[in-house]
Amino acid sequence: MNLRKSIKRITFVALMMISSTPIVAQDLIARQAPVDRKVKTLDTLVLHNIQAKESYELPSNDLYGDWDNKYAHRATALPDSFNINLRHYHMPTYSKVITSNFGPRWGRMHKGLDIKVYLGDTIRAAFSGKVRIVKYERNGYGNYVVIRHDNGLETIYGHLSKHLVKENMNVRAGDPIGLGGSTGRSTGTHLHFETRLCGVALNPALFFDFRNQDVTADNYMFRRSTIDRESAKATKARGKNDQNGYKPSDVNGNREIAQSQNKSSAAVSESSYRGTVRYHKVEAGETLYSIANKRGTTVEELRRLNHIGRSNNVKTGQLIKY
Repeated sequence: MNLRKSIKRITFVALMMISSTPIVAQDLIARQAPVDRKVKTLDTLVLHNIQAKESYELPSNDLYGDWDNKYAHRATALPDSFNINLRHYHMPTYSKVITSNFGPRWGRMHKGLDIKVYLGDTIRAAFSGKVRIVKYERNGYGNYVVIRHDNGLETIYGHLSKHLVKENMNVRAGDPIGLGGSTGRSTGTHLHFETRLCGVALNPALFFDFRNQDVTADNYMFRRSTIDRESAKATKARGKNDQNGYKPSDVNGNREIAQSQNKSSAAVSESSYRGTVRYHKVEAGETLYSIANKRGTTVEELRRLNHIGRSNNVKTGQLIKY
């Protein structure tokens, strides 16, 4: 009798559990719904924050409405002013010799700088960004590359002997993008280098000091009202070298001639700056010895000017007087 009652009790409990399961599941779903809505709202806010941050960090997003692989440049409306971040740069070539300035030349406008390089020298991306065009133009740039950079600039590298990148590739500052050459409309091996904002050519000397292998500042504030005056000033300060010809020690490229030149030849290449205090921004891996060799001075002189002790260590991003 007790066994029969026990069986009935177990059967009843089991039936109650089975019948209550959907109710419990529904309750869980009902309780979970507000949580899901909160998570969805949070995800949306996070996504918006990420997009806002990317828009802030990539000014090029606000300047260019499209991505066109057909034209090397197409001028659009320039902003009245625009802050261009020049940090995290890399010089497109190690050559210090400018052979032709930005401006009128041979009855037409020369919209970039010509920098002397040797055939096969490595040409590198000036800033991080995305490769927009990789093409050949027989009567103009020859083999050329156009990169749209995160800071809003676009750079053009012309007369290359070979492309090392493809369209739509992401590149970092310093990545190899081509080899020096003399293709297209060119009278000798050199790099034709352009810097453009909204498709409008700006003097690269506003941003780059090739003789000192450095940028002109951490930032450049573009203003339409003063750009012509500042461009002329930049050419005077950082344009084509006054002396005729050039020394092989001024152009190293892939051959890395700068590493083999002695202090006397380096000092000659910097002779036009004697008596003027200039600044070098330390890159990753540099030491006082490498900076002294690069700038044609001595470690002792760097220590004296910068009040540095016996340590040879310097910090990345630090400004060193020389």
